[in-house]
Amino acid sequence: MNNYRLIFHFGLPYLLRYWRRLLTGILFGVLFAASNASFVGATNLISSRLEPSATQKAPESVISEQVSSKTEEFVGDFKDNALNVIDPWLPRSGRAPDWRQIIGVMLLVPVLVGFRGLTGYVSAYCMGWVGERVVNDLRVDVVTRLSSLSLDYFNRSRMGDLITRVNGDTAAMQRCLGTGFEDLIKEPITIISVLAGMFYVSPQLTIIAAIFLPVGVLPLAILGRKARRAGQGIREAAEKQAGLIIEFLGAIRVVKAYNLEKPHISKFSEHSRDLIRHSMKTLQAREQLNPIVELLSAIGFTTLVILVFISGGTLSGTIAFLVGALILYQPVKKIGHLHMMFQQTAASVNRLTELLQETPSVVEAPEARPVPDFSHSISLENVSFAYESAPVLRNVTIDIPRGTKLGVAGESGSGKSTFINLLFRFYDPVSGVIRLDGSDLKELSLASLRQQMALVSQEVVIFDQTVADNIACGRPGATLAEIKAAAQAANAGNFIEALPFGYDTLVGERGVTLSGGQRQRLAIARAFVRDAPILVLDEATAALDSQSEAEVQSAIDRLALQRTVVCIAHRLSTLASMDKIIVLSKGEIVEEGGFQELLRTGGIFSGMAARQGIRAEQR
Repeated sequence: MNNYRLIFHFGLPYLLRYWRRLLTGILFGVLFAASNASFVGATNLISSRLEPSATQKAPESVISEQVSSKTEEFVGDFKDNALNVIDPWLPRSGRAPDWRQIIGVMLLVPVLVGFRGLTGYVSAYCMGWVGERVVNDLRVDVVTRLSSLSLDYFNRSRMGDLITRVNGDTAAMQRCLGTGFEDLIKEPITIISVLAGMFYVSPQLTIIAAIFLPVGVLPLAILGRKARRAGQGIREAAEKQAGLIIEFLGAIRVVKAYNLEKPHISKFSEHSRDLIRHSMKTLQAREQLNPIVELLSAIGFTTLVILVFISGGTLSGTIAFLVGALILYQPVKKIGHLHMMFQQTAASVNRLTELLQETPSVVEAPEARPVPDFSHSISLENVSFAYESAPVLRNVTIDIPRGTKLGVAGESGSGKSTFINLLFRFYDPVSGVIRLDGSDLKELSLASLRQQMALVSQEVVIFDQTVADNIACGRPGATLAEIKAAAQAANAGNFIEALPFGYDTLVGERGVTLSGGQRQRLAIARAFVRDAPILVLDEATAALDSQSEAEVQSAIDRLALQRTVVCIAHRLSTLASMDKIIVLSKGEIVEEGGFQELLRTGGIFSGMAARQGIRAEQR
């Protein structure tokens, strides 16, 4: 029961958003389930009228001696009144049928079947309608939560795991809240209503039949636990498989260049075998349920047949009772499968709950205020930062006045990228404070803070959309004229106009149809259209050839005009135009000064420059 409680506690807030359609689905589900009992009554009614000695009264065996006289009187009156209404419309043995009776007998079963089918359809449609929207809301909430989390969460997460949660776990909830919730309403009520109809025919035999129902609980519990463990294994294998596919396709050039196809296929096959193994365990548990339920049902049915003969009931009562027993088979079987579904879904709910309860490490203060236009300076005051226990920056203090072009240099792992991450407030310092125009970044709105900055990095992100849409990412709502102006300023206008559909050309996933230089110029155009006062360059030309670098660098120089610039560069020659350069080593500022000044000092910067063939100018 804990798993059922867990799933409904998780899904209830989503279900209540659509309570009208949900209530309609439940109501028609109850009507559908209750209609099953009508087949027991109809069978008893029709078969009793085929008996030569049939009377309008129910046989003595129908009503238990233990039933009170008041209840017996009420039931008898109800039956008499019902039979008085029905009798003219149904034929009876020994009486020639007239047109009303022919019409009545022709319509009885089709009306019952039609009513059952209609209520079943409406219930299934409404529950499916609710289920689809609930899962859509859930997926949106999961993606919204992911978008709110800080970079540290993604650094410790696997992409395959995140994809599995967004798609696989929500799909499990969809099945559970759609089909599962529908059956959870229909099938128990079907069992209760059919048992009520059987009780109407023979109370004693119904009590005996009901004894067999709890017998199936023990194998359900055992197989349910087995299915849950197998379901967890399926999710883990699917997660690894999804992660491998993402990694494989994202690095396909490297895979082919180094002949890594076979190792990757081997890993994929290994994960596939794990997936098959756990899937077979799930299949085994599910298919074991069928023969167990069938065996128990067969034992129960044959026992009831024997008891019917022993009890000596009427033929009509016997037929109706056995029809009811046969109807019980399907809902009992469905409840068994339903239990296994809820067991498997519980693991997905735990994973979704865990994700939705994640909180970002960088939190916007409730009283955060928007950032006015940047006008004075950015300052870092004794800023230190560590990834878990590994220190990355130590007591960094620097002031960057508005309009300054600051270069940041250092060996790999010296803290350069972390320096930028802190400026954007992707992380918060472990100690110290970063200020924008005198205000602590923690006091400012995250959206308005980042609106003051434009980022151009070595890892260019191009989305699978049109050229114009990619540029407009810098400022949603930008007009086509503004987009074209930004593209021209970024030296991208000519190659864009040469594309098959110009600015409406789809560039493919990750911009695969464009060269590295073209992708970088689109990123610069994105920064141009953003028109932010602070420009952050993170190795923006490091991966380009000399010709592309020259084109991109001229666009960057144009973009940097009248802006505050923070530039990280591996190619130190790109820092020659900086007003000031700081050199990081093991997270500390060890040198600072102008480009030529640092070359002449003979320190770390000079040594790095010498390895790139850069020497100080002779005076």
